[in-house]
Formats: sequence, structure tokens, C-alpha cells
Amino acid sequence: MKQDGMTYAPKTKPNPVVKPGEFVFSALALDHGHIYGMCNGLVEAGATLKYVYDPDPEKVKQFLTTFPQATAAASKEEVLRDADTQLIAAAAVTNLRCPLGIEVLHAGKDYFTDKAPLTTLEQLAQAKDAVKHTGKKYMVYYSERIHNEGAVFAGELIAQNAVGRVLQVIGLGPHRLNAKNRPDWFFVKEQYGGILCDIGSHQIEQFLYYTGAKDAQVLASQVKNYAHPQYPELEDFGDAMLLADNGSTNYFRVDWFTPDGLRTWGDGRTMILGTEGYIEIRKYIDVATDSTQGDLVILVNKAGEQRFVVSGQVGFPFFGALILDCVHRTEYAMTQEHAFKAAELCVRAQMQAQAGK
Repeated sequence: MKQDGMTYAPKTKPNPVVKPGEFVFSALALDHGHIYGMCNGLVEAGATLKYVYDPDPEKVKQFLTTFPQATAAASKEEVLRDADTQLIAAAAVTNLRCPLGIEVLHAGKDYFTDKAPLTTLEQLAQAKDAVKHTGKKYMVYYSERIHNEGAVFAGELIAQNAVGRVLQVIGLGPHRLNAKNRPDWFFVKEQYGGILCDIGSHQIEQFLYYTGAKDAQVLASQVKNYAHPQYPELEDFGDAMLLADNGSTNYFRVDWFTPDGLRTWGDGRTMILGTEGYIEIRKYIDVATDSTQGDLVILVNKAGEQRFVVSGQVGFPFFGALILDCVHRTEYAMTQEHAFKAAELCVRAQMQAQAGK
């Protein structure tokens, strides 16, 4: 089991949607370990990884042990100028993700960034403007939904009307801090964006997705550093309530309090209430059992009670859909509007958050 969410990089059976060399991508900015999951997903879907670049040669060396097919580029500019590269995957420091994305778009390439994709409303406006003027994609790795088979399967159940109209989504996103393994920027609020902007982005994105909402308002939010005075700019707890434009509601909690006794980095759960039933997703572990697997989905509706363990059964269709969207200029993996709306709402939740007591 993974002990640190920063290095969580799921793998599944390859399911290529293109032939070798038909879709080429490169990797920049290896500041967050999510870059490994992003690249895994794209490679499994058939993409060809060409270049990697980061100013830190040690990060590049480590990356190449996992992806030896990549070539270390001499500079960021070499990657941006490369005629073969169609998409750039990047996991920069959070507040630098938007400036890098704008560079990528104006270089004529699609952009796939780690969450949160930006940290301010000013950056959001700049990103939207760059998309409008370049016609390129600014896609986001909201991994707790798109790279978790239980979360993917829950979406399929909802699409099949298994629980009727979705009324509420409750999201719990605990993480293990592992402070000694975190980079310095992780503890600087201007750089990581705050806890609701950072890991809260997962929760808001899945709320919009599962409810089919196009917009929402943040009714209340709060943040606090309860137990880490040695990191004064860290927020170790945050929660929020949202109301969607279609009447669905959301409550989520995110925190850095995963105890050492848990066998994985966080007991992430999602509860989805519908008019005709409910779903619970136990994403990474079924606690206090002999099972070491996550991806457990519990469905209760008029047909009865059902448990599905879907690890290795569902796959991660987002990545193949993203590749085909880039090739055909479609929006099946995720619409640009959806990606930006989730980003906007996590920034707004952070901006209006009250300080917890």
C-alpha cells in the first residue's frame, strides 16, 4: 500500500487508443509526484513519451528510471519547440502551473496539468484567455476521480440511473502529511494555494461531475492549522458546503491527519445520495479488514444491497479519451468549462474561508 499520496501513481492494464508514435507527449516540471500517475495514464492509453525536462537533474534522473523511453531535454524551450510533441504533461509548483500552461498553449501544444491548475481568479482569467486565443486544451489531473477505479465505476452507475437523481455528494479527503518528505514550497501558502484550493479541488470536481452541475456557489468554508505550529502557513484542516445550480448540495472535508496506523495514505471516501438509492466509494482501502485493496463501491437501491470490488476491472478511460480529444478536438474526457469551473470554485472556497477555532 502507498504511504504517501504525493507518490501515488496508479497503474492498470494498457488499453491503447492510438498506435505507437501516433500521439506524442513530453513532460515538464517534476515538482509533484503526480507527474508519474499522469504519465502512466497517458502511456497506458498508447501515447508516446518523448522528452522530459526539469531544472533539477536529480528529478530527471529519477523520472528516467521509471520512464526510460524518454529523452532528457536540454531546456524547457527545446520541449516547447519540438514539432512532434502534441501535449505537455506538467506538475509544477501549484502557483506556477498557470504561467507554464499559458506558455505551453502559446507554443501550440495542449496542456495537462496536475491539480489544482491555478491559485487565483486572475490566473483563471489568464488561462481562459489563452485557451480562447490558441484553441488549445488546458486539462487537469483531478486524480481522485479520473484515476480511481471505484470513482470511475460510481460515475457509470450514476449514468445508468442506479440511484436516480443525485441530491448530495459528501466527500472525505484525508491525507498523510509525511512532512519530512515534502518540498519547502508545500508549506508556503502563496505557492500551494491553501488546502481548499489544493486537495479540495478533487472534492469540488467530483461534486460537479456526479451531479451534472454546471455551476455552484460556496455557501460556507473554513480552514485551520490545528496541530502544526512549526509550519505556520500550512492549513491542516478545511471543509466547505456548496449548492449547485441544479439544487444538489455538497459537503467535503480535507485534512492532513491520516494516522500512522492506516495502511495507506488516506481513507478517501465519497457518499452519493440519490432519489432512488445511494453509493459509497471507499477509494483506497476497506479499513479493519484483511483486504489491502481499495476501489470498493457499495450500492443500495430498490434492487437491494451490493458490494463491488472493481480494482483491475474498470480501468481509467479518461486518458484514452483525452488523447482522442486532442487528436479530434472533441471534449469527451472532460470539457474545458468543467475543468475551469472546478478550479474557480476551489479558489472561491479558499478566498472566503473563515479561520476555524
